[in-house]
Amino acid sequence: MRSRRTAVLGGSGFIGRYVVKRLAARGDVVPVGCRNAEEAKFLRPMGDVGQVEPLNVALDNETILPVFLAGSSAVVNCVGILRESGSQTFERVHHTGPAVLARIARDAGVERFVHVSAIGAEPRSASAYARTKAAGEAAVHDAFPTATILRPSVVFGPEDQFFNRFAAMAMIMPALPLIGGGETRFQPVYVGDVADAVIKCLDDPAAAGRTYELGGPKIYSFRE
Repeated sequence: MRSRRTAVLGGSGFIGRYVVKRLAARGDVVPVGCRNAEEAKFLRPMGDVGQVEPLNVALDNETILPVFLAGSSAVVNCVGILRESGSQTFERVHHTGPAVLARIARDAGVERFVHVSAIGAEPRSASAYARTKAAGEAAVHDAFPTATILRPSVVFGPEDQFFNRFAAMAMIMPALPLIGGGETRFQPVYVGDVADAVIKCLDDPAAAGRTYELGGPKIYSFRE
């Protein structure tokens, strides 16, 4: 018997696909909200027939979201962007969208809500990315006070856009630019560990209303 229905927004993304895989492996029914369900069909084999179902769902669509979330006892929001494009602005994706999602999830009777944000989310940051991440966290907690916020550091894995991008550049360039003179420090975390943290927060009542920063076991300089 499948344990419950857990809806995942952004489930076809880098972090989201690992969350979907873990949820399906433990038997959850996983409706996956994404921008292009056709391109997200690769998620289906992660579960039994009909267990994982990608659907076209916008984060702020107040008509579709109640239908999408119906029957779900938990929601995981993994939606995020690194750069703006057209209607996909930081404000919409990181702030107003999560605000709508959290409110509708609350009204739908969802019991657990995990929102994946980012390390460095700060309302007074010079970065629009960081400011909107912080605004999204506040909006989620306003609408869904027991939501758990996760702030992962730089996330790495087979499909990441950070380490693999520099590896590709290293193959074609004689020298690479070093951010901060190579002394900028970061604490990368493996994508699978982030997904494991999501699952733990869904299951642990003590995680309700908490914010956790996620980093790996070692701090590196960019030069390293």
